[in-house]
Amino acid sequence: MAATVTYTAEQTAELKAAYVAAPTAETVAVFAEKFGKTVKSIVAKLAREGVYKKAEKAVGKAGARKDEIVLALELMVGAELPSFKDATKKDLEILLAFIKREGQ
Repeated sequence: MAATVTYTAEQTAELKAAYVAAPTAETVAVFAEKFGKTVKSIVAKLAREGVYKKAEKAVGKAGARKDEIVLALELMVGAELPSFKDATKKDLEILLAFIKREGQ
């Protein structure tokens, strides 16, 4: 049983060259549309060709910890704010940014 050719040699060469030049999800999406393939198929082809680079996941955002933000807010208002410890970090960051902006 012969294997089905899903990518021509020209398509493979074009895909590899483009991806090596710009190894991004956008490059993959462009070629998926251009070749009428799925993104998963393009990624698999790049992996078989040995050029695919897995996207790196963010380990964590740099910045203040939640308890540090609460402490900064407590110092600004001069009072303890125990219920703020239950707020989300995002909400605390928004509040702190607002207070800093308004205080200028």
